[in-house]
Formats: sequence, structure tokens, C-alpha cells
Amino acid sequence: MKDAQGDPAYGRTNWRRFAVAAAVPAAAAGALVFGMANGAFAASFTVSGQAFKISADRLEGNGFAQYGGHDDTVNGKQIPVAVSGIASAELYNLCQSVKTPGLPVVLTIRAGREAGKPAKATDLVIGVSELSGEAKFTDINIGQDASTLGLGGKAAKGKPGDFGQEAKHVTITDLRQTAVSTTAGTFTLSGLNMKVNLPGADGKPPAECF
Repeated sequence: MKDAQGDPAYGRTNWRRFAVAAAVPAAAAGALVFGMANGAFAASFTVSGQAFKISADRLEGNGFAQYGGHDDTVNGKQIPVAVSGIASAELYNLCQSVKTPGLPVVLTIRAGREAGKPAKATDLVIGVSELSGEAKFTDINIGQDASTLGLGGKAAKGKPGDFGQEAKHVTITDLRQTAVSTTAGTFTLSGLNMKVNLPGADGKPPAECF
């Protein structure tokens, strides 16, 4: 499997060409890549390796941390990720979608669409491969040793000497995120709707969250 640039998606990752878009300066992104080569794991489980998409009109997070890491697949391949941890999060108009391998089928999960009833998570840890949106951080530290991070929840802490950053609060509007893993202490999905989406009458594959 190859990415849009023709590089292998898994396995022999070209660390120098891997970039993380997380509303931080270029030097910080470069340091995150260095941390990925060295190591912390984003998830406490073996991942499938299949990416899924998450979107939200707005994310409000109390306690944010980020550092470089990788997830492992069952066959031992490593997927580089930016590990993002949020102690408590609210997501408004949340959508998650994943394609069914080999089939024109998309599974979508939606929640938090009613006014005043967002989806909520605690100790949220996401293995992110790409992120975009309009972000605002409050009281942010950039360049902090990843092993000393403490604001992003119980599981969001890297290895000594690795690059990290954390903030007391983060707001991201028009969130668009591609990830390979998510863990949470609790995940409350108000107004949950799950749907298996099939191709339309025109034969076109169903749309994902974005």
C-alpha cells in the first residue's frame, strides 16, 4: 500500500518525509518526527493499520498534550503518529467514518449533534496521522520533555528526552482528523447514530465524514 506521494504507507517509513500538521511551528513538527523514530506507543492495543476519519464542528479540550510515537500492527509494522492526549474533551457534531476494505461501503458514527449535548470523552488519546482546523491553545509549553507531560490525561506521556508540548486548554474549530487509534477512559456519545452506507443509485461510493 502506498500514500499519495508513492511512499510505502507502512513498514520502512521515511521519517524525514513524514510531517504532522498540528498548528505548531515547523521546528516543533520536526522535533515530533524525531520523537516518532525513538518511540512511545500511542495505543495500548495492536492496531489494524486502517485509517479512519474524524470531524467535528468544534472540539473543546481541558488539558492537552502531544508528542511523537508509533502504533504497532499485528505483523510488527510500525505506523508513525502524533500522539494527542486530552484530559477531558467535548466534541460538537462529531462524525467518524471508516471504509470497508475491498468494498464500496462506509460505516459512519455520528453524535453530539443536538444543541448543548456534545459528545464527551475523558483521558482521550488519539494516534493522529493528519489534522487540520483552526486551533487556539491556552498556556502552551512547546518543547517540554515528553516524560514530564501531565496535562493531557493519564496515558498521554512520552519517553524521557523526547519532544513534547502541552496546554491547559485547546479549542479546535472545523476539525478534520485522520487517525489509526483512539483510546479513552470514558466516551459518551449523545444522540448516537451508526449507519452502514452503501453506494447510491449512480454507483458512486458513499461519502466519508470529509
